[in-house]
Amino acid sequence: MTSFFDSESPSNVAEYSVSELSGSIKRTIEQTFEHVRVRGEISGYRGPHSSGHAYFTLKDDRARIDAVVWKGTFARLKFRPEEGMEVIATGRVTTFPGSSKYQVVIDALEPAGAGALMALIEERKRKLAAEGLFDAGRKRPLPFMPKVIGVVTSPTGAVIRDILHRIADRFPVHVLVWPVRVQGDGACEEIVAAIEGFNALQPGGPIARPDVLIVARGGGSLEDLWCFNDEAMVRAAAGSAIPLISAVGHETDWTLIDHAADQRAPTPTGAAEMAVPVKADLEAQLASLSARLKGAAVRQMDNRRQTLRSLARALPSLDQLLALPRRRFDEAAAGIGRGLQMNTANKRRSFERSAAHLRPDLLTARIVDRRQRVVDAVNRAERIVERQVHRGAARVASADASLRALPSRLIGQVHRASDRVSAMSRRADAAIAADLRRLKSAVAAQDRVLQSLSYRNVLQRGFALVRDAAGEPVKQAAAVHSGMALSVEFADGRVAAVAGEDGTPSQAPKKRPARAGEPTKQGSLF
Repeated sequence: MTSFFDSESPSNVAEYSVSELSGSIKRTIEQTFEHVRVRGEISGYRGPHSSGHAYFTLKDDRARIDAVVWKGTFARLKFRPEEGMEVIATGRVTTFPGSSKYQVVIDALEPAGAGALMALIEERKRKLAAEGLFDAGRKRPLPFMPKVIGVVTSPTGAVIRDILHRIADRFPVHVLVWPVRVQGDGACEEIVAAIEGFNALQPGGPIARPDVLIVARGGGSLEDLWCFNDEAMVRAAAGSAIPLISAVGHETDWTLIDHAADQRAPTPTGAAEMAVPVKADLEAQLASLSARLKGAAVRQMDNRRQTLRSLARALPSLDQLLALPRRRFDEAAAGIGRGLQMNTANKRRSFERSAAHLRPDLLTARIVDRRQRVVDAVNRAERIVERQVHRGAARVASADASLRALPSRLIGQVHRASDRVSAMSRRADAAIAADLRRLKSAVAAQDRVLQSLSYRNVLQRGFALVRDAAGEPVKQAAAVHSGMALSVEFADGRVAAVAGEDGTPSQAPKKRPARAGEPTKQGSLF
């Protein structure tokens, strides 16, 4: 601080420069308010600045004060400030000499009591429930026996170990872990990315797509679990195409993701129990059902055998069935000789009666009569032929006269017919041209429809068509067996492929089969 005495000044009051006065005020305020706790409502918050710092205002019903959270402090906050939230800010008051303004530099930020956080959660819950994200109708049942389970949690700590041990004890399956932070800066974004990443996996891809997801975290305070109340995380859980189990905190801890998930587990261990059944119980139940089925089959066979025996006793014996037909056969065999003798005698008598009427003089008279009839018929035919020849000659002469006069008439008819043919040809050409134009238009329209419905347009969007060795499309994965020759058609051509076992390439080395009695292990994640 500098002062000087001006003899020409009317008083001896010290004079300050603007910078000196501003610096003095800054030191005074910082010394006086080097540690303060301010309660107020956040106003004007628009998220962190591009520099990483956050600027907003704290206000009450009568005043307002500017506040700033530096980048390093902002990364350590347990929860993010939000517009309209009532908070308690801890920090110091300082001034900005360049514009003669003062502000609170915040070192710590906490909600103004748990009631404020609960009110914020309830408001957000009402908003998301109004959108239908918590409706029971959209929740899907969990698969009874999943092959792959995806776990979104921290790779360290007891949560992942409890889940893996519980799954291994109940029903060992393949588990994929997506390591994330479950508390602090960036936790929400990592969990949302993990849920969306699992959903982005394609069935049959190099990484197996989970059949069920578990989002897990151990217990903690309301501030520790705050990221699981984030709106983006709730929307990601509700939009997951894979059934999702929420296992956040202890049984008494409730977060918004619990309402959006398909199932809510009280603990991470409970989530593992929900995801898989007990293999021993299934084996016991299967053995019981097998025994019941075998017993039922034995009882059914005994009942059928007893029924067959009863029906067999009611049937007559073979001798009883054949007695009457045998008697009829014996009677017929005994009478067949007498019948043949009587039939021969009757035929002989009939022949003798017919032979008595056959005499040579009768046959000679009949031959003479038939010969005279033939001669008369020949004479009549000759006369008829002569008459036909005369009539034919007359018709030929008449036709010859007509033909001699025919050329002149034919020439006129030919000219008239030629004119008619020319006119008809012109009309036919016009009609054919019109039909061709109409048919070309129809064919072009059909071609456009065909192109719009063609599967090649689907191939242009990145899909592929799989065919078997016969060239037929393969529509289901069950139709493909290991080593099967396939043809995969893309938009720019076809490639040959050989199907592997369980979706893996056929050349991939096989895993060593587990020895008898050897427990299935998940493998270490650490």
